[in-house]
Amino acid sequence: MEQVLVTGATGTVGSLLVRDLAGRGVRVRALVRSPERAAAALPPGVEAFRGDVTDLASVRSAVRGCDTVFHTAGLPEQWLADPDVFEQVNVNGTRHLVEAALTEGVATFVHTSTIDVFDRVPGVPFDESRSLAVRPLGSAYERSKQRADRLVAKAVERGLPARIVHPSAVYGPGPATATALNLVLLRLARNQVPALPPGGMPVVFTEDVSQGHLLAAEAPIGTRWILSDRYLTMTAIAESVRTVVPTSKVPRTMPTALATTLATAGEVVARVIRRPPLLAAGELYFLRSHSLPDSSRARGQLGWHTTEVQEGFARALRHFGVLR
Repeated sequence: MEQVLVTGATGTVGSLLVRDLAGRGVRVRALVRSPERAAAALPPGVEAFRGDVTDLASVRSAVRGCDTVFHTAGLPEQWLADPDVFEQVNVNGTRHLVEAALTEGVATFVHTSTIDVFDRVPGVPFDESRSLAVRPLGSAYERSKQRADRLVAKAVERGLPARIVHPSAVYGPGPATATALNLVLLRLARNQVPALPPGGMPVVFTEDVSQGHLLAAEAPIGTRWILSDRYLTMTAIAESVRTVVPTSKVPRTMPTALATTLATAGEVVARVIRRPPLLAAGELYFLRSHSLPDSSRARGQLGWHTTEVQEGFARALRHFGVLR
């Protein structure tokens, strides 16, 4: 890798990847909407390139001259007031990166997908050999990521030198603002969660995801790599946070019927007030899906390893100022 483009360079995955690439002495170009705002978050020497994945012209300009592309950009939210935005960013944004990479003839393309693209059975472990979902599944976010994944896979047949990575729920140091699982950890540490939703999720530490991307870049074209540490129930997550922050409490788990009602009613209200619900239906679907991704292939063939959960939680909470 000589000149690398990273999309989503200020996001949870991309920010760590930019840091690790720059630390290796690689020339890094970050596609950002506002170079002025991104400058403080990017390591010294990283080129902040103005553009947006939804704008094909800026994507083509950003890819030009790069031999490697890491496409980590995407909307990870489980609810948006306008669900069409998922299509614009996650699907059309990926299409723009794919077409630009093919036109410019990049040598390596690494796409950040998700475990949600696989056809899975609740409670049954699965690995990269599991077939992809053939019908739309889950939330608007998950469906958009499934379509984006298929775009990249089909482009491999056209000569795109793509590798696809599939992280589970990511947490750990990254942007200054906590989102997704990081926000859950922060709220639990501050006793701001009155009750836990039912279910759980497979989790993975940000720094491990970054290393997984770098290892995948060296893997054969067309390969897929699940990056996941372990499955944790919401109660187990709260208990691990309490181990790190003894003043935090482990909330009770709300009944499934109550959680379903809360999510359904919350989305009705959210569409009116244009603000995210406390518990989105897509989020509840994800938590109750009991998804068990198996990362044995990445561990065995790439030499990928993971960070112990309590250590990871401590580093995440220290990053967000809860611990010193």
